[in-house]
Amino acid sequence: MIGRDWMTRRGFAIACAFALCAALTGGILAGCSGGASEETQEAAQPQAETKALEGHELNIYCGAGMTDPFQKIADAFEAETGCAMNVTFANAAQIQTQITTTEQGDFFVAGSAEELNPVADYVASSVDLVKHIPVLAVPADNPKGITGLADLANAEKVLVGDPESTPIGKIAKKALTENGLWETMMANDVLTTTTTAPQIATALANGEGDAGIVWKENVKDEGAVVVDTSDLDGFIKTVPAAQLTCAADADAVAAFNEFLQTDAAWDIWAEFGYEKVE
Repeated sequence: MIGRDWMTRRGFAIACAFALCAALTGGILAGCSGGASEETQEAAQPQAETKALEGHELNIYCGAGMTDPFQKIADAFEAETGCAMNVTFANAAQIQTQITTTEQGDFFVAGSAEELNPVADYVASSVDLVKHIPVLAVPADNPKGITGLADLANAEKVLVGDPESTPIGKIAKKALTENGLWETMMANDVLTTTTTAPQIATALANGEGDAGIVWKENVKDEGAVVVDTSDLDGFIKTVPAAQLTCAADADAVAAFNEFLQTDAAWDIWAEFGYEKVE
C-alpha cells in the first residue's frame, strides 16, 4: 500500500509538473502570438495622412473668363494641401463691389491689372501670372469674310463685353474707337454686349453673331475660330493674383502664393492656352 500510494503521489506530481509547464509555455506562446497579431493588425491599418492645411480655407474671387483653368488650379491645390478652396467667378465690376461691400476675401485673380485699381485700398500685394490675349473671333464658316477689325464695318452683329464691367469689353471699346468704328457701330445697333467673355465665344459658336472680341482661351468650341490678325496685339494684358488686405489665413495665403509659382500651376494655365509672363 505504501509503495502504491507513493507511486500514485509521484505520478500526480509529474502530471502536475507537465501541466504547469504546458500552461506556462502556452501562456508565453499565446502572449507572443497575441502581441505579434496586434502589431500585424496595426501595421495592416494605414494611418490617415494629415495634409498640411486641413481645416484651413481660402476665399478667392476670379474673373469669369478664367473659370476653367483657375478652378482646376484651385482643385489641385486643395488635393495637395487639404485647404478648402471657395472660388467666386464673376465679372470684374461684380467682384469689385463684393470686395468693397463685404471687406472679405483672400485673393482677387483679375482679368487685367487695371481691374485692381478700383479696389487698390484692399490690395496688399500682387503678382503677374499669365498673359491675357484678346482676339478677334468669328463663326467657323466666317460668313462675312472678316480678316481684321476694319472688316467689322460690314458686319451686322458684333459681340463685345460690357465696357463698364469687363476688361474684354473695355479693350473692345478702345480698339474699335481707335479704328473709328465704335460710335458708328453703336448708332447702327451692330454691337451686342455680354457680361462675361465666355458668353461671346459660345454665341459665335452657335452662329449668333458675325464676329466678336474675346479672350483667346475662350475660343475653344469647334464652331468658332480665331482670326489671324495682329490688330489686337497692342491690347494684351496680364492676369494678376492680388492678395487682399482682408485675408484671414496667413498660412494658407502664403502656401497658395507659392503654389501659383509652381510648374503644376503653369502647366494648367498652358493647357488652356495661356502664356506665362516672363
